[in-house]
Amino acid sequence: MRRRGYLVGAVCLALCAVMLMPLLASVLASLKPTAEAAASPPTYLPGALSLDSYQRLWEYQQGLPVYLFNSLGTAMLTILFTLLLTVPAAYGLARFPVPGKELLFVVLLLALIVPYQALLTPMFLMFAKLGLTNSLIGLAVVHTAIQLPFSLYVLRNSFAAVPRELEEAAIMDGASSVQSLRRVFLPATVPATVTVALFAFIMSWNEFLGALVMMSKSSKFTLPVVLAAARTETSLGGTDWGMLQAGITISIIPCVGVYLLLQRYYVSGLMSGAVK
Repeated sequence: MRRRGYLVGAVCLALCAVMLMPLLASVLASLKPTAEAAASPPTYLPGALSLDSYQRLWEYQQGLPVYLFNSLGTAMLTILFTLLLTVPAAYGLARFPVPGKELLFVVLLLALIVPYQALLTPMFLMFAKLGLTNSLIGLAVVHTAIQLPFSLYVLRNSFAAVPRELEEAAIMDGASSVQSLRRVFLPATVPATVTVALFAFIMSWNEFLGALVMMSKSSKFTLPVVLAAARTETSLGGTDWGMLQAGITISIIPCVGVYLLLQRYYVSGLMSGAVK
């Protein structure tokens, strides 16, 4: 048994090393001087540490703070819209005798098999008429539409797993359906709710194609769009690898920080509703 434990530990360490190597390479490349970052063949370890790449990224076009604000604002709006829509919908599908609710739930989940890229053109045309292009609210609506089926699946199963005795006790005390949701179901399903919010944040923070289609003003770009544009910003039309890797490093930090802070909710949230 001890040998098996050592073997499993060694395999896990090897897998962790394989996963972390690209991240470490990006961080090291962002700290290289400009000439060394563009050297061919590339060097794996920087000969000297430099923050020039971060300085260029900070001053790029409208400035890095603008793009960070756009990405963060869009992600926060996506979380808000997702929870406002999916919490009552999941509650209704899980606890109310809605006719044909199982069929309705399956139909809503069918959106998972439709690639959102196929919907971007009609959504862009509709948003253009409504004046929602070049708007963080419009982009957040797109991201919310992408996230809704998965969020509904997680929350519906979580609400269904709440013991009916708790709901009946609340009703006996005179609580309405809204009060039961607010005082019984939401506190009982915190892991699932946090999981939905975390997945909405990570999806919105990293999403590229929707932001590229919906945004045409550089002042409204999100960080992934700016990083794509920064690939050809050298005087010879090549790739500024140092600035690109600096942007990748900065974009990784919020996702890693959020995951490390709230990682315990991932497993408990996704497993909520699997067993009673």
